[in-house]
Amino acid sequence: MIYFDNLPLSEDILAALSELKIEYVFQPIFYPDGKTIYAREALMRPHDKDVMELITEYQEQDKLHILEVATLFGATQAYFMRGYKEILSINTFPCEIFTEEEVNAYIEYFGEDKKAMILETLEYPYLSIDIAEAKRKIADINDNQIAIDDFGTGLNTMDVVNAANPDIVKIDRTLLTDIDKDKFRQIRIKEMIDTFHAKKMKVVAEGIETEAEFNTMKELGADFFQGYYLGMPE
Repeated sequence: MIYFDNLPLSEDILAALSELKIEYVFQPIFYPDGKTIYAREALMRPHDKDVMELITEYQEQDKLHILEVATLFGATQAYFMRGYKEILSINTFPCEIFTEEEVNAYIEYFGEDKKAMILETLEYPYLSIDIAEAKRKIADINDNQIAIDDFGTGLNTMDVVNAANPDIVKIDRTLLTDIDKDKFRQIRIKEMIDTFHAKKMKVVAEGIETEAEFNTMKELGADFFQGYYLGMPE
């Protein structure tokens, strides 16, 4: 289990973090060879409930920021404990942003071990344009990348891409399931990938579960790949 006791944060934040019983697992994101890992996405796993139940509960209590801080510090702890060397990718709510105090605490706590990471903007609960623009500035200052998660579902549309100006767009699995069997969808996805590439953005194909899906998305020009076919969360 992740512990937050020794973090250089305010007492209120530490008290709220102490109530969480969570772990993090990591799912790899691969280069097109399907073997070399580009990054590892941290996924929260609560001990006593489903992760969406936890998010809903904290949203109703106006405490999403606690989960945001927990992931920044907790996922990084778990990443270093496992000895990973690839880029760390963490999920971030589109309506939340770290305070200056939290950013400084992160730098103080992890010091020289701190590495550049990917901040994946989730598709819920709601988008703040101001926060999206602020995250872009913070990412640039700290040599981090911004990714749009689950593109094509929920809030994550082209409007969000244009507002956030991400480095990476992750195309949701619902658009890619059985893509090898659907020529019309292949044309649509190819146009989508070409649009992102024209904006100097990389594309991750999410939810790849078969060899046929993997090969098709390589042919369509995706840059990176993630899914059970290539690597499970662990």
